[in-house]
Amino acid sequence: MPSYDQNNIFAKILRGELPAHKVFENQKAFAFLDIMPRAPGHTLVLPKAPVRTILDIGPEDLADLMKATQTIARAAMIVFAADGLTIQQFNEPAGGQVVFHLHIHVIPRKNGVALKPPASFKEDPAVLADQARRLAAALKGV
Repeated sequence: MPSYDQNNIFAKILRGELPAHKVFENQKAFAFLDIMPRAPGHTLVLPKAPVRTILDIGPEDLADLMKATQTIARAAMIVFAADGLTIQQFNEPAGGQVVFHLHIHVIPRKNGVALKPPASFKEDPAVLADQARRLAAALKGV
């Protein structure tokens, strides 16, 4: 398996070198909106630990990541008036992974509304800022 690349885009976001529409952060996890969302509220949840895939993360850190994912998913259901959720996680190129820092996609869904194709649409930053503000407000204090 290839090693972790400290210069991947998510590592740079975690270090504050690149901007992100942050919605959640605790000691172990960081979450922000995808700039190319497949649906409104599409959020990426990352461990702060430098891990490439689910195979590289320790069990305790994975449990913390899943707790953060569940917390964000619950808030996203309310904030985006979702009828359901799609939770996705990809590993290595053959599995569909594009950015090689472990991350989980939380995608609020509406009945009868198809997901946009991956990486097909870059959302307006003002829209993302508003969505991030609303989701972060719902997550405040959790």
